[in-house]
Order: sequence, then structure tokens, then C-alpha cells
Amino acid sequence: MPKNLDNNICNETLFSKAFKTHAKNLHDFLFYKYGSQLNPQDKVQEAFIKLWQNCAKVPPQKAKSFLFTVANNLMLNEVAHQKIVWKHQQEKPKTHTNESPEFLLQEKEYLNTLEIAISHLTEAQRVAFLLNRVEGKTFKEIASILDISTKAVEKRIYGALKKLREEIDEL
Repeated sequence: MPKNLDNNICNETLFSKAFKTHAKNLHDFLFYKYGSQLNPQDKVQEAFIKLWQNCAKVPPQKAKSFLFTVANNLMLNEVAHQKIVWKHQQEKPKTHTNESPEFLLQEKEYLNTLEIAISHLTEAQRVAFLLNRVEGKTFKEIASILDISTKAVEKRIYGALKKLREEIDEL
């Protein structure tokens, strides 16, 4: 027994007729209720997409109700989203820190000293040290990257730390 195609909106002619019949009224309803800021035309399109995705479940006589309900829910979701956006826009970012200017100056000087000290390391020590401390690689990962033994990596990093301590203490 063949299926009756008129019992759902999947038929292209029925869907096209529903679009022509309800699209303008749906847009006007959303526009008058929510205004133009929330893009009522986009919500109309999304409602018709949802109708098409659920066409097997929606009989033609319920299409209008389905469209208006879905479009209204989409607008309500957009309103809720806009409220959250507005709330986050109202929050002021922190414009001050608890650090004193002296602390900030000392921190900057220390970072400069550290950069100078790191530049005085040998290339092998510097590479192993930066891979470990900056990129967070383990000794085993560094060993596989540099194609050396884990003990060699340990020695390079230990030497780098020793040299950095000496140089920073001098400065």
C-alpha cells in the first residue's frame, strides 16, 4: 500500500506552498514582537529549515503552528543570549594590580637578567633547558627530540641551572 504523501509536509509543493503562505506573516510577527535587532528574517529561515528537517513528523495542517512555535523559541533563545552578552559587556576589566611599582621594576630587571644569563648558556644547554622549562617537555621527550640519551639531557639541564644560578647571583 503506497504512503499518502499528503499526511506530512515533505512534499516539495506542500512545503513551497507553506513557505509562500507563512514566511511573510512569520517575519512580521517576529519583527513586531522582537524588533529588527535580533534578525527576524534569519529566524524565519531557521524555522523553515527545522520544518524541513522534521517534515515527516509535521502534517500540513500543523505546519503554521510548528513554524510560529519554533521561530518564537529561536527568538527567545536569542534574547537570552543577548542578555548574557550584555551582562558580560557591563563587567569592567581590572585596571589595577596589587603589585607595587617597585615590584614591577624588580620583576622587569630580573627578567632581563634571566634573558642575558640564558643567552650565555651553550647552545646544547639552552635548547635542553628551554624545552624543559618553557615547553614543559620531559627529559625522555627531549632525549627523543635531540636524539641523545636521557642522562645527557639531565647533564645539560643540570649544567644550565648551575650556570644560571652563578650568573644571576653575580648580577
